[in-house]
Amino acid sequence: MRLRFIAIATIVAGATALAQDDPVPRFGTTVVVPFGLRGLIYNVRKNTTHLPDNLHKRKPTGKPIYTESLNVPPQMFEKGFPGVTARFEWFAIDYTGRFWIAKPGTYRFALTSDDGANLYIDGDLIIDNDGIHPPRTRESRVDLKRGIHTLRVPYFQGPRFMVALVLEVAGEGEDLRVFSTNEFKPPPNPATWMSPGNPSNVGDPLTGQTDARPQN
Repeated sequence: MRLRFIAIATIVAGATALAQDDPVPRFGTTVVVPFGLRGLIYNVRKNTTHLPDNLHKRKPTGKPIYTESLNVPPQMFEKGFPGVTARFEWFAIDYTGRFWIAKPGTYRFALTSDDGANLYIDGDLIIDNDGIHPPRTRESRVDLKRGIHTLRVPYFQGPRFMVALVLEVAGEGEDLRVFSTNEFKPPPNPATWMSPGNPSNVGDPLTGQTDARPQN
């Protein structure tokens, strides 16, 4: 009986160790996150030095990934994306989503990446942090009106092994914090989901069914 107990304990301990060794999907998970960011993963050619201009015309690899925030501080990345692709270098992720601004004003955004990444809001390039480089942070400010805004962060990883991708935000008089779609969800009443500058148009930020065109 004692030997059987020891054997079971050993198996449990081994399973726990394996679970702890499993890579954490820090870039996202294949589980859909309502009103989160969706990321499409692409392979890029070796020795790519900048974000490809035609990512949207390429065929993604594996399944989309989803996340509430881009919060990958500088770290090693050697095992790829579990269940999606094993690639850990020479890949790109194109994140897209929408967010709600309740209080209009000037917002500060900071984008940290290794290697290149850009931030687009309502289709406008807000931060250019492209190229092959170690972890680097760039900031910019943008005036945002009340309503739904679109967000896009294309990112690429060049040579192994270090990666980083962090998007931060701060309102007027606030300190920078990690941007999360949970914090910028729209109110429950669909009648208030207007786009900036055009309150008569109502749209659903989850499905994208709207005639409104967000603008700064």
